[in-house]
Amino acid sequence: MAETLYDVVVIGGGPGGYVAAIRASQLGLKVALVERDQLGGICLNWGCIPSKSLLRNAEVYRLFKDAGDFGISCDNLRFDFAKVMKRSRDVSNRIVKGVDFLMKKNNVAVLFGTASFESAGSLSVAPKAGGAVQRIRGKRFVLATGARPRALPGLETDGKHLLDSTAALSLTELPASVVIVGGGAIGVEFAYFWNAFGSKVTILEMMPHLLPFEDDEIAETLQKTLARTGITIATGAKVQGTSVKKGKVEVAFERGKGPETVVADKCLVAVGVTGNVEGLGLERLGVPIERGFVKTGDHYRTANPDIYAIGDVNGPPLLAHVASHEAICAVESMLRPDHAPRIDYSNFPSCTYCQPQVASVGLTERAAIEKGYKLKIGKFPFRVLGKAIAAGETDGMVKLIFDAKYGELLGAHIIGHDATEQIHELGLAKTLEATYKEILGTIHAHPTLSEAIMEAAGNAYGEAIHL
Repeated sequence: MAETLYDVVVIGGGPGGYVAAIRASQLGLKVALVERDQLGGICLNWGCIPSKSLLRNAEVYRLFKDAGDFGISCDNLRFDFAKVMKRSRDVSNRIVKGVDFLMKKNNVAVLFGTASFESAGSLSVAPKAGGAVQRIRGKRFVLATGARPRALPGLETDGKHLLDSTAALSLTELPASVVIVGGGAIGVEFAYFWNAFGSKVTILEMMPHLLPFEDDEIAETLQKTLARTGITIATGAKVQGTSVKKGKVEVAFERGKGPETVVADKCLVAVGVTGNVEGLGLERLGVPIERGFVKTGDHYRTANPDIYAIGDVNGPPLLAHVASHEAICAVESMLRPDHAPRIDYSNFPSCTYCQPQVASVGLTERAAIEKGYKLKIGKFPFRVLGKAIAAGETDGMVKLIFDAKYGELLGAHIIGHDATEQIHELGLAKTLEATYKEILGTIHAHPTLSEAIMEAAGNAYGEAIHL
């Protein structure tokens, strides 16, 4: 049987894979994309998009509960949790259909099935619906198979009592109580969501504070804010194991005070991910795997120069927007390696979408000090900002970190309402190597939350007007 030859074959249809396919097609290449489940990958189907839909539901419910502060009465306020969850699925399905349209628009051949390398240039695809195995050939391949929740001894998920994030997004009834193992972005977002609708939530985090990779001061601010909403937070907590008794999950942990136990209806395990590298036949091609991820070199090439790996499957940072940019860089390097764009990994936005939101770019205060910088640090709290007061969203602050010698922006950190929408101004400033003068000298509309950025820059050098 004749095998179809493609210029590029992409394996995986998530934010890395489908972007790689589109960009390759735009550059005039003949492209195929192989997806074993659904276009959009985990992000659009069981991650970024449906979870943000749920968080929006939680924000709306919280706003209605606080309506009295705005002189508005809401009697008999209630929610339908099944409909809350259904909305997230509807949102996801709509966006996945959009990706399917983009594949057709860009003439990308989509094959649904499980891919495996038979040789360096040949791929077998076992159709998702069953039937005969298809074989296709490619000049180059892009691995964009993503990652899945990491399993740890004693924390094996069962989809009923011990949940991973996918199972948590499939619930149709609100759990009365939840213990979350892991205080990173996924754990914190689910904690906010469940707590907003009335679940009793406990977070167990092994590190000294939530969001371990964020700036210490910002993370500690978030921790205090979440604690005020009734979420129980135990940091420095090392989980020893779990057991299910009489339909309840018991989680044993230790934090220097002797053994402790927390009991809940559900346990969400959110302790990181590992790359989807199994079953691809990479071992036959000499493509090395390192700590659960595909090892790559320049322009995301693996040890086989015709095989590239992008996104979560090649390791941290495990972010959809980084995967999409890696996709463009990898594909463009195929045609113009000397002029292909490169990512500055010191300058990507990191976002957590609970309320208050957390967003950052660049160095934390601790990391900047460890690198030997002398610092100027500016802060501006939202509690004194006109727009934040008017909107009733006064939690949080902007924190900017500058090199004292040259005034260059090294890092930016925001905790507050819509922080994830404000961070990009600072990413652009860092890309352009802006100093505090450019930020302070840029007129910011009044009243806006973004005025806090201008004021924080001024505060670093004793020039803030409203503080």
